[in-house]
Amino acid sequence: MRITRIEVYGYTLTYIHGEYRMSGGRSVRELPSTVVRVLTDTGVEGWGEVCPLGSTYLPAFAEGARSALRLLAPALIGADPRNLSEVHERMESALKGHAYAKSPLDIACWDILGKVTGEPVVTLLGGRRQDRFPLYMAVPMGSPEEMRAYVQSRKAEGIRRFQLKIGGNPREDAERVRKVIEGTDEGDLVIADANGGWRLQDAIGAVRMMEGYPRLFLEQPCPTLEECRAIRRMTTLPMIYDELVTDIPSLLVAIQEGGASGINLKISRVGGLTKARQIRDLAEALGVSLTIEDMWGGDITTAAVSHLAASTRPDLLFTVSFMNDWVQEHIAGYEPRSVGGFGRVPMGPGLGIQVDLKSLGKPLLSIPTNVF
Repeated sequence: MRITRIEVYGYTLTYIHGEYRMSGGRSVRELPSTVVRVLTDTGVEGWGEVCPLGSTYLPAFAEGARSALRLLAPALIGADPRNLSEVHERMESALKGHAYAKSPLDIACWDILGKVTGEPVVTLLGGRRQDRFPLYMAVPMGSPEEMRAYVQSRKAEGIRRFQLKIGGNPREDAERVRKVIEGTDEGDLVIADANGGWRLQDAIGAVRMMEGYPRLFLEQPCPTLEECRAIRRMTTLPMIYDELVTDIPSLLVAIQEGGASGINLKISRVGGLTKARQIRDLAEALGVSLTIEDMWGGDITTAAVSHLAASTRPDLLFTVSFMNDWVQEHIAGYEPRSVGGFGRVPMGPGLGIQVDLKSLGKPLLSIPTNVF
């Protein structure tokens, strides 16, 4: 089997709740997502997707992914998509770094491998360990009252895990967290996520005010490991690392030096399912809990997330994001779909979804030749 053609498509994802606000004044209403279609000489095709959360969240942006794919796609023509080692060696030879741009190609090859073997990707990732898994919902930064009302609306939909976007004024952030916790129940979990928005002094003040709050987890309070490590030493709140974990070495540092009790594993940030599985397996071996998710995305991204989540140990799977619940547009029939705050994995071959090619329009790029 050989890759004969790679097509790159673009479409817009619109946040379903209006404005998604984070620390540092960052906000989005819509984002450009990039979809990759990998075609083979046997007629089997695979799909992948990458959608960076703007251009100021991580060192990734939509046009960067598309430019990188212009270099990466030609290197994969003639490769066997089932041979993931060959695929990654070719991508590394064509372009160093830019893991997020390599992610949709990697995911598409996993989709092909599943279709060829007749197995869902979850089986290839180690096997299905659970039929369903708990989802979280991010709560955009706003007034304490707005955030509490948002949480209560999501609770009515079955969500029991909430990631609060904070990272501004420490006193105001503590009040945001307090209001939300007062509006939740014993079975709910609350994650205070600053997205690295505090510097050390502000983080110290914030954690001191939040120290006694029940059911609370602290996520990525500061941008650097040194700052996060200092905060970890002065609080009993469990610490989750997100933006700092990009590969196996950074995972080990977060655990050994940062005292991580959990990590957020974003598939595209680490380069796709191949690298994500390696990090997931090591985290499991070390007893570190995982949130399985991505930077942003639609149906294809959510399908990839669901397969990795369903193959993760239930006792270490902290929570999962189904980002196709967060957006208005759907290119694969709004599948997989959540029910009552839980997600399930599609059990058809490959990713188990059917992408509507017509909904994507003409490709932005077609390799080996662009005839459009």
